[in-house]
This record gives sequence, structure tokens and C-alpha cells, in this order.
Amino acid sequence: MEAQIIALAIFCGIFTLATLRKVHLGVIMFAAAAGVGIWLADMKLSEVVDGFPVSILVLLVGVTYFFAIAQANGTVDKIIDRAVARVGDRSAILPFVFFAITAGISAMGSPLAGLVMTPVGMPLAKKYGIDRMLMGLAIGCGLSAGGFAPTSLFGIVTYGTAHAVDIDLNPLVLFAVALVANLVLLCAAFLMFGGLKLVHADKGAALALEDRAQFSKTGQLPNHPYESEGYIARSQFTTHKIMEREEQGGVAAASAVSLFTGTQRITIVCMAGLIVSVVSLAVAGRDPDIGILCFVFASVMTLVDPITGKSAVGKIDWSTVLLVGGIITFVGVLQNMGAVDLLGAAASQIGTPLVAALCICIIGGLISAFASTTGMLAALVPLAIPLVSNGGLAGWAVIAALGVCSSIVDVSPFSTVGATLVATVDEDERPRMNKLLTRWGLSMVVVGPLALVGALVAPTMF
Repeated sequence: MEAQIIALAIFCGIFTLATLRKVHLGVIMFAAAAGVGIWLADMKLSEVVDGFPVSILVLLVGVTYFFAIAQANGTVDKIIDRAVARVGDRSAILPFVFFAITAGISAMGSPLAGLVMTPVGMPLAKKYGIDRMLMGLAIGCGLSAGGFAPTSLFGIVTYGTAHAVDIDLNPLVLFAVALVANLVLLCAAFLMFGGLKLVHADKGAALALEDRAQFSKTGQLPNHPYESEGYIARSQFTTHKIMEREEQGGVAAASAVSLFTGTQRITIVCMAGLIVSVVSLAVAGRDPDIGILCFVFASVMTLVDPITGKSAVGKIDWSTVLLVGGIITFVGVLQNMGAVDLLGAAASQIGTPLVAALCICIIGGLISAFASTTGMLAALVPLAIPLVSNGGLAGWAVIAALGVCSSIVDVSPFSTVGATLVATVDEDERPRMNKLLTRWGLSMVVVGPLALVGALVAPTMF
């Protein structure tokens, strides 16, 4: 038991050291895995190296390469431009549109890629009078939801690690859980940060537009249950604003509605083909190898445009491959030593398995609010396995709850996502954003586990 405790202490110490020294966690983890495996676990070096997750490496490389090509040839940017141009002046739906676009981008391999919507969304929110907190949470929730797609990093790490320890977690179920959870959070933010006012404002703008059309025909404003002078003044003001937006929107629309090039059309076909292939194979009961599918479609795209395909190789997320690989290799050594079973025995002493599941989700959320979500997922998913084997809980429910709980806290200003949201608002708004994002992010440390463990894990016990 002494060797297992020492190994676990080294594991936790490396997390702390890498965070304080701001060095690459995967590098230190891999080196430490070799040392612990050889000297504490009496493993051969080849046995330690065998713990490196090759299947997850193929997933990460294939996915990031595929979407790097789509980004480099301009397809992703053009899809975004078209989507925003179609929204027009309907300010109430803009947060949901940015949620959907951000989720789509985050589903393309790297969740943090969705941060490209931040410098677009925040100025647009100011222009349309949308609370920047609402727009920021829309983008943050989109990152979290899209990150758990079968083609993105959080999803790949979570279900890939679960499958490596024989837990049957359907990647589409994981994505659905993340999508629903983040949509619920977005709806709550919509109610809390002025969403209903936007709905009423849009109705007023639509009414003023109808009045302008009526006035052009009859020379009179229609009768409404408002005071005459106040209504006319407001209608004239709203009409003037609508005409301004129409003039500005016309210029934006003209520039946005450019035709897709031949290469971009082929890229769109490949993106659709990837989605259809993954969904079709999952529905048919097959386990789709998303990494290989990405390589197949990426091969088509790089043959069509060799220059872009070559440049996209440099955008493969090798840093994350090393991060996940190092952590999982060390966890493999811990499993070989029986340290994971030791944690399982400790977890069983907490009392009920449900309380243990709640505790590990809270721990995951709390640490992830300040550290790497990817690192937390790679480390905590295997360590949660004893709860499943010893407690009679459904494995997919525990892992899905843990994954989403570790992600929804990322809007905390202590993380990359939250810090970016704060940095992209005007300087005078930053103190308010920082305060509200801190409250929201830290509240999710408790709210997320309570809601997800209650909704996913608890029902599986009956």
C-alpha cells in the first residue's frame, strides 16, 4: 500500500508543480510515469509505453487535421459570415445563434477554437444592446456543448478514456447530455440577464417597421393603445434606428454573401459526409472510428488543395496529444499498481455511492475552474471507475456527469475562456464581467454536480 500512496502523491504533486511553474503537464507526466513504473511498480519500460493511448492519438490528430484544412481554406469563416448575416436585427435570438455557431466551431476538434466568436460577439452585443454577460455565457456554453461532440477534444478524451477501461459510453449520448445541460444554462442566463427585454424590444421594432409601411401608404400612423405624442415619438425614433440598421446591414450582407469556391464546396460536402458517417454508424450499432473517418475525408480535401493540406499539418494539436498521452500513461501505471483500486476502496468508505459520485464531480469542477479541463478529464475519468464497479452505478451516467461538470465552470475568469470573455469587453465593463463570471463559474461547481448527478446518476440506482 505504501508504494501506491507514494505514486498517487507524485501524481497530485505533478499537477501542482506543472500549474505553478506553467510547464507542459504531459511532458512531466510521461517522464514521471516511466520513473514510477520502473522503480515503484517493477514494470518494464515497454509495459509503461504500452499504456500510451494510441487510439486517442489517432482521434486527436485526425480530427484536428481535418478541421484545420476547413479553417485554412476559408470554409469555416464563410459559414460563420452567412449565419450572422441571416440573423438581421433580431437581437433576442443573437445569443442562441452565437451559441449554435460557437458549438459548431468547438465541435471541429478543439473546444477553444470557438473563442474566435468572442471578438465578434461582444461588439455585436454592445451594438444591439445585449448584456455582455448574456453574450459571454452564450459563447461559453457553446464551447462546452460543442467540446463534447464525438469529433471534439472533450468528447474524444471522455469517451475514449471510458472505452479504454471497458465502460460503454455512447459518444452521441455524451454529446446530447452536454448539449441539453448547456442549453438549460443558456436559457437561465437569458432570463437572468435581460433576454425578455430583448424580446419586447424586437416586438417594438417590428411594430415600428409596420407603422412605417402604413405611414408610407396612408400618411397616418395606425391607432394603438398608447398615448399619442409618446407613441409617435417612439415610433419615429425606432423607425430611424431600423433605417440605420438596414443601411449598415445591407453593406454587411453584400460583403458576406460571396459565393463558395469549388474547394470550399468540396470541404462542405466532406464535413457533411463526416457527420452523416458518424451518425449512421452509431445508429447502426457500429462503433465509428472518428479519427480514421477524419483522415479519409481529409485525404480527399488535401488532394483537392495540396497547399492548404500541407499547411494544416502544422495546426495539428500535438500539444494536447502529448498532454492526454502523458496523463493517461501515468494513470495506466497507477492501475497496474492497484492504486486506482485503493481509491475505490476509499470512495466506498464515504457512504452511499451517490454521495461519492457527487464528491468527485464537485472536485472535478472546482479544479477545472482553475486548471486544464482536458487534464482533469484525462485524470479523473479513470479514477472514477471504482465508483462504477463498487457502487452499482451506471458507468455512462457517472462519466457523462463528471465530464460536463468539469466543463461548465470554464467561464470562470480564472480559466482561458473566462479570461478571454473579460478581455474582449470595454475596459469600464470588465470589473462587472469579472465579478459576475466569478459568481457564475464558482456556482457551477455546486449547481452542476447537484443537477447532473441528480438527473443522470440517481435514476440509474433504481
